[in-house]
Amino acid sequence: MVVPRQKKYRPWNPAAYARQTFSPGDRLPEGDLVFFLIDVMPHLDLDPFYASYEVETRGQPPFDPAMMLCLLLYAYSVGVYSSRKIANACERNLAFLAIVGDDRPDFRTISDFRKEHLSLFANLFTRVLRLAHEAGLVQLGLWATDGSKFPGNASRHKAMSYGYMKKEEERLKAEIDELLQQAQQVDAAEDAALGASRGDELPEELRFRQDRLDKIQQAKQRLEEQAKAAAEAERQRRAEAEEAVRQGHKHAGGRPAQPINELPDDKAQTSFTDPEIKIMPQNNKGWDYGVNAQTVVDDVCQIIVAAEVTTDTNDKKQAVPVAQQALSNLEQAGIKRPTNATGEAQAILNAADTGYYSAQAVSGLEELGLDPYIAVGRQKHHALDTTELESEPVGTSAKDQMRAKLRTEQGRAVYGLRKGIVEPVFGQIKGARGFRRFSLRGLEKIRGEWRLVCLTHNLLKIWRYGCAYSRN
Repeated sequence: MVVPRQKKYRPWNPAAYARQTFSPGDRLPEGDLVFFLIDVMPHLDLDPFYASYEVETRGQPPFDPAMMLCLLLYAYSVGVYSSRKIANACERNLAFLAIVGDDRPDFRTISDFRKEHLSLFANLFTRVLRLAHEAGLVQLGLWATDGSKFPGNASRHKAMSYGYMKKEEERLKAEIDELLQQAQQVDAAEDAALGASRGDELPEELRFRQDRLDKIQQAKQRLEEQAKAAAEAERQRRAEAEEAVRQGHKHAGGRPAQPINELPDDKAQTSFTDPEIKIMPQNNKGWDYGVNAQTVVDDVCQIIVAAEVTTDTNDKKQAVPVAQQALSNLEQAGIKRPTNATGEAQAILNAADTGYYSAQAVSGLEELGLDPYIAVGRQKHHALDTTELESEPVGTSAKDQMRAKLRTEQGRAVYGLRKGIVEPVFGQIKGARGFRRFSLRGLEKIRGEWRLVCLTHNLLKIWRYGCAYSRN
């Protein structure tokens, strides 16, 4: 029984829609992100992207590098990172069709273009930074530095600890010796019956075990080199601590130091999938193979001025290198630091959390012309703001001086802005755009992909602030 419908509905004719021609220019908003990126392409220096194609004149004409780059920039801006998903969107999404038209690249072409041009994203990053400065989005008054852990493209199940490597190495050596003895016995029997055998190929079982043994020995060597580097760093740290005690800046005490061991701990692990990254704690409180992605963010419009990737779990040694990269990026982009009434460059304020603090970091930032505000300890939630401590005597150590600096009115104001500057950037990258894992392997490729993520963040800021100004 069909129930009669009294309500009137708008007509629906899917058969006609299937034959209808859609134009991105007619269907998408006038100020859509895709049209902004298409308009931006002529303002970028794309000669390095074309250079790799100019040396080869044979074969079919390749896709225009400007189109491929625009496709990558738009895909990363809207949170599409898989080359297969990008190729799929080029067939179904009007915004992607506005870039590629009827000649659509497949996923392998997109993947190869990204991998082959990762090294060029550093220069592209500085070019976008210059566009942001020309739009008035970079003021260089206050910087905030922070890092976040991102998993890499490596499985925890394809890794091995140093202790298990030693056991597996001994087992494989014993099996290889046994297989070699069996092969010699077979050769001797064949020689007696049929004459000399060729013996120019390893048996399949022996070849498999030998390959696995080689990989394990290479992994052991990597862990041993890392352990030696860590031991040398610990020696240097102890020497600096002893020098501080001799100069009276630090009191000797505590338990006697344990002997420095240059061999890896049996629980130390390395990955066979991507040996260049390390296992480290992730934001979900678990452990995974990944990297520590660093950013330096300008305070006015949250423009990223430096993007770096490191395998160090903590941020203790990252404050000075990322600040140096930020200043280098400004120089390459042709951005001059603000000056005072006498024409001297003003010191840029630089805020960072306690993970970045060390006396060397403070002095290094000051030598770069920055004014650091780095917390020397974690503040408990809902802790009282004891402003009366400003009148207490200031110690002579670098930590005491930084602690006193943060207790001043300016120190509290500067450090109080840190969270609102840099932490939303990671929220926008991870939450809004869904970038939570690197898809490429190898530290240099990961570094290139991180710069691509950060430069698209800056492009989004330029586009959004431009839209806001146009509405006003």
